[in-house]
Amino acid sequence: MTLVDGARDQLLEQGYQRCAELTRRHGTTYYWGARLLPPAQRVDVYAVYALCRLADDIVDEPDKVDLSVPDHPDPRVRLRLFEELFTTALDQGGSDEPVMAAVADSLRRRGTDRECFDRFFRAMELDLDRETWASWEELRDGYMEGSAAVIGEMMLPVLEPLTPEARGPARSLGLAFQLTNFLRDVGEDLDRGRVYLPQDDLARHGADPWERRVTPQWRAMMAEQIERNRELYREASRGVAMLPPPSARCVATALRMYALILRRIEDADYDVFSQRRRVGRGTKVAILADVLTRGPLRRLPA
Repeated sequence: MTLVDGARDQLLEQGYQRCAELTRRHGTTYYWGARLLPPAQRVDVYAVYALCRLADDIVDEPDKVDLSVPDHPDPRVRLRLFEELFTTALDQGGSDEPVMAAVADSLRRRGTDRECFDRFFRAMELDLDRETWASWEELRDGYMEGSAAVIGEMMLPVLEPLTPEARGPARSLGLAFQLTNFLRDVGEDLDRGRVYLPQDDLARHGADPWERRVTPQWRAMMAEQIERNRELYREASRGVAMLPPPSARCVATALRMYALILRRIEDADYDVFSQRRRVGRGTKVAILADVLTRGPLRRLPA
């Protein structure tokens, strides 16, 4: 091994460790699920998550400082610089920045379609311009296509599916995860001036999230959104059997943990204003143990 090779390996090791830290800190469900994968796949889940997390933080928390992201006071410029850093790393097969070096290494090894990332960054730009969405179709096709469905596509090369038919369920899982985030984080999104609930659904029920209180209208509207979300989880569940055993265990664990957030919202009488509804560590351990002992196909949404 040459000195150059040794330095590159050290940079990649540092970058992959940082990706894992970002996933553990911000994406606990991804982190728990990925623990069931062999190390060679696990690090690639962390790399995809880290890229998306850092881009999302630019638009959601513009004052946040991260050494992996170019510094600029304008989040729009900062996002563009971050995308340029990413595309340059992919083109050149590496970067002097550890996280981006790891991301480029992972995506090039996995052969991930670069078009996925164009859709992703265009969706991130929308967060700087859009505050509301007129309908579910507009939200799903205009925003979540690039911010959620495409994440499922990014993960597929890592999960090594047994059939190309896994693409549809993977996209549904990306949509399901993000819709759960929208329903759980209504209060936090209001603080940022955004509403990710379809405006036509809100109007039809007479529900106003800006009131920040649970009303009969709010309950009816949220119940409808939760059923839409569960249908996406049911569609995503079909894909578990299309994955090799380690990937199936990973996805089933993450799916069950995330879908349980909907139950927590219901148990709180649809109050998503006063606090974030979470799945506790003990419950996560129980789900993990159940998947490991009884297999990934049990207790999936059906």
